[in-house]
Amino acid sequence: MKTIHIIGGGLAGSEAAWQAANMGASVVLHEMRPVRGTDAHQTEGLAELVCSNSFRSDDAENNAVGLLHEEMRRAGSLILKSGDAHRLPAGGALAVDRHGFSDAVTHTLESHPNVDIVREEIAGLPPEDWQSVIIATGPLTSAPLAEAIRAFTGEESLSFFDAIAPIVHRESINMDVCWMQSRYDKGDGADYINCPMDQAQYKDFIAELLAGEKAEFKEWEKSTPYFEGCLPIEVMASRGEDTLRYGPMKPVGLADPRRDNHRPYAIVQLRQDNALGTLWNMVGFQTKLKHGEQTRIFRMIPGLENASFARLGGLHRNTFINSPRLLDGSLRLKARPAIRFAGQVTGVEGYVESAAIGLLAGRFAAAEASGIAPLPPPETTALGALLHHITGGADEKTFQPMNVNFGLFPELPKDARIRGKDRKKAMSARALNDLGIWLGAHREAAE
Repeated sequence: MKTIHIIGGGLAGSEAAWQAANMGASVVLHEMRPVRGTDAHQTEGLAELVCSNSFRSDDAENNAVGLLHEEMRRAGSLILKSGDAHRLPAGGALAVDRHGFSDAVTHTLESHPNVDIVREEIAGLPPEDWQSVIIATGPLTSAPLAEAIRAFTGEESLSFFDAIAPIVHRESINMDVCWMQSRYDKGDGADYINCPMDQAQYKDFIAELLAGEKAEFKEWEKSTPYFEGCLPIEVMASRGEDTLRYGPMKPVGLADPRRDNHRPYAIVQLRQDNALGTLWNMVGFQTKLKHGEQTRIFRMIPGLENASFARLGGLHRNTFINSPRLLDGSLRLKARPAIRFAGQVTGVEGYVESAAIGLLAGRFAAAEASGIAPLPPPETTALGALLHHITGGADEKTFQPMNVNFGLFPELPKDARIRGKDRKKAMSARALNDLGIWLGAHREAAE
């Protein structure tokens, strides 16, 4: 069997290595950290979470990303197994202790007899004698490799900015002002810290966000678009005074117990970021404000007057390829089929989506190494819908990063006459049924 070389030890690369190794393949996982760092990573651990610690909704019946969670669990995902083992309170979402999660993934792969982890940078296209390669270098692909890919494919690099939210020390939050509650009392009912704002406080805050000094862009970065699903807080504020009140600062489903359960004009929520509960992430507060401005402006938030920040927000450039043009249906580079791509570099957005494409790439590569034709999952599944979108379903002329959503799935039969939430539940039920058939076919092929 061919050795499978995987470049990049993030969520996608780690998941690909796990899936391929469990199918009997020999895997070499190349990770450049700590030999060479990035602008966003802080450790040398595999599957480090550089932005939020949330995998978003875990509702498999009504939410497409929750459905993707469940499909990956059923497919034996290492990322979901480690996430579940290091879960933190987050209402209906799956949030994890970022360090415990990364440590678990790293230890599991280091202990796998079919996985060899090599700490080195692959500064260009892999050697021709590597017969099976998965490039899973993520949005922070090193410049030499990114340039080699661009030169080989003839494609101009496509990219967008991604922003990181600040993390606050729990002991510095004024709980005489804030209170614990999940929106609509989901989860344990008290999974978030809520900082209330009245109308005057909100308007003053918006004014300062807009006036605050922002990070400077280099000339070549000025035309790079943001990803709409992860806009900096000040960019959202610039779209209208009430934009944040209908976005990450919406007060619906929350009531201030100190004011006879009154609903505030706006809310800033913080979500637990580590198992000890000492660090809390400012939900939706990714930003490109300069660090000094962040400290000044975010301390205007009631309850954060004396906030101590474990990490301030930041901005980094994400790179992705034009997958619908460059990749075939099993994620192989059309111009050089020995190379597959996986993860966020393919143009999927989000931790779970990136890991999902890694899961598929690992399975496809291992099947091919065994002389078995890769079998893509049905488009009716979350895995299949996401794969189809990036390998042909999207328009290559306007291709942009995409989260998984029910809009990517084939419609239900017209005679089903199912609407609203029942429609999502029906699509989820269909997906899990079809996934089971696909997994069964995979097992039969392997035997």
